[in-house]
Amino acid sequence: MRWIHEPAATWNTDKARIIGGAPSGAFDTRLTTASDGALLPGDWWRAEDDSGNVVGFGWMDVHWGDAEILLATAPERQGEGIGSYILNHLEAEARHQGLNYLTNAVRPTHPNGEKVASWLQKRGFEPSEDGRLLRGASAR
Repeated sequence: MRWIHEPAATWNTDKARIIGGAPSGAFDTRLTTASDGALLPGDWWRAEDDSGNVVGFGWMDVHWGDAEILLATAPERQGEGIGSYILNHLEAEARHQGLNYLTNAVRPTHPNGEKVASWLQKRGFEPSEDGRLLRGASAR
């Protein structure tokens, strides 16, 4: 697989397919209803398989020395380790920037929220008092 940074990322058909195609409530509707070509906040990366197909996205935004992250895998490719690949690369990006923690907020409206939270906890994330899950950027 390849990990590709998208400077000045915009909403496009691959993001619409993977992020916009996620179950209702999984992501903030401001993101899932973006118009084609809209500039997106934060840093974006895409994961491509060996054939050049986009199979997932990673997003990171920095808040007070911590990396808030989002990751999404193409629904038809879930269970293949792509989410772990994206998470490992987001962690490396955060370490490279000298950030302290990775944080992820599983939305209360996420239809698979418990499954996602459990997946993150198996990878070292711990629940915090404000509902976010966090892990040290160099926890592994």
